[in-house]
Amino acid sequence: MFTHAIARLPGANYADGLTRVDLGRPDLAETLRQHAAYVDALRDCGLAVEVLPADPAYPDGTFVEDTAIVLPGEAAILCRPGADSRRGEVAAVAAALRRHFPRPDAIAAPGTVDGGDICEAGDHVFIGVSHRTNAAGAAQLAAWLQARGRTSSLVDIRGLDSILHLKSGIACLAGERLLLIRELAQHPAFAGWARIVVDDDEAYAANAVQVNQRVLIAAGHPKLAAALRDHGYRPLQLAMSEFAKLDGGLSCLSVRF
Repeated sequence: MFTHAIARLPGANYADGLTRVDLGRPDLAETLRQHAAYVDALRDCGLAVEVLPADPAYPDGTFVEDTAIVLPGEAAILCRPGADSRRGEVAAVAAALRRHFPRPDAIAAPGTVDGGDICEAGDHVFIGVSHRTNAAGAAQLAAWLQARGRTSSLVDIRGLDSILHLKSGIACLAGERLLLIRELAQHPAFAGWARIVVDDDEAYAANAVQVNQRVLIAAGHPKLAAALRDHGYRPLQLAMSEFAKLDGGLSCLSVRF
C-alpha cells in the first residue's frame, strides 16, 4: 500500500524536453490539466502528494520517477539519469525525499540509472539495461537491492526501438501478475509469472500503475481496460496525450512510496 507520492509541475518550457517520437508539440494548458487530474487521482487513491514547483532549467523535470527509487517504508536511492541534461533534476526530489528517508543512498559515476527502467514486483526487481541505464548502474542497484533482501534480474532492452525505458512496456499488478507488451512477453526474465499481454495497438497503455486498489491506465485503450476488469482489477483511466508526446507515461509522473 502506498501512502505518499512526490510529483512535479510541468514548466512553461515543458515542450522543449527530450523525445524520440513525433506526436506533435505538447499544449501547455492541456499538459497542466492532465497533470492536475493525475495528482487528483493519486489523492483519490489515498496518497498524500507533494507537488514540487517546476524548474525552468529542466524541461523534463515533471518525469520525477527517473530521479529516485524507493523501497516503501525502508530505504531510498537517488538515481543518476542517463541523459546529462537531466542530472540536475535529482536535487529537488532528493530534498523532498529526505523528509521521509533522511539518508538516501545514491548511484555513483560511471553508473547511470533512470527510475523508469526499474520495475518492482514484490521482493523481486526487474532492472532494465537501456540507453539510459547502463551496466555499471544496474550492478550498483542490484547490490543495493540484495543488501535489502531483494532479488533482481536484468532485462536488456537496448535492441527494442519501441520503448525508451523498461516500464514503458511492463507494469506489475497485484496478485503477482505482469502487464507486458508483446515484445517483452516471452523474455526469459518473466517466465513463470502470470501475465496480461497488451495488444500492439494499445502498447502505450502497458505503462500502467497499480496504486492501492486502483490500476491507473492511459485513457483510450478499451481492450486493456476490459482485460483488467476481467481479471478483477479496477482501472482508472486518465488522459495522457501530452505526456506521450515526450515519451512519458503514468509511472513517470510520480515517485510513490
